[in-house]
Amino acid sequence: MSDAAPVDSDADTHWMRVALDLAAAAGAAGEVPVGAVVVRDGIALGHGRNSPIAACDATAHAEIVAIRAACAAVGNYRLPGATLYCTLEPCAMCAGAIGHARIARVIYGADDFRAGAAHSIFAVFDEPRLNHRVAHRGGVLADESADLLRRFFRARRASAG
Repeated sequence: MSDAAPVDSDADTHWMRVALDLAAAAGAAGEVPVGAVVVRDGIALGHGRNSPIAACDATAHAEIVAIRAACAAVGNYRLPGATLYCTLEPCAMCAGAIGHARIARVIYGADDFRAGAAHSIFAVFDEPRLNHRVAHRGGVLADESADLLRRFFRARRASAG
């Protein structure tokens, strides 16, 4: 990662735990368990959890929901100086929204080898042709994030079969 996010272990762990709680709530509601929170100056500006099924909205990913809430909270579509914590590596749609919102940092848990756009499949945040760089770091509470996803899909397969 050419734009590795600075490490703030205590804060990063705290906010990732908040995102994990949101992910668990999404899973309990039957949605893929992904959670996100936008933070600036130690204050949560917006929370989100996956809700595309309930919202009948393909764009209702946890990151998008959290960004929308944060923008509404501050009355601006830009979030300079903010950090977005999410339990799963953002997809291309979410990475684009993160850049457009001018979020400074993204800290995520598990890698997403099917749709990840931070480094697994794409490297949107490192793309030199884009006009905004987003510092990013994955692997924060990655085991907990991945385990939540594994348990959700294992239960879904068991109930389907």
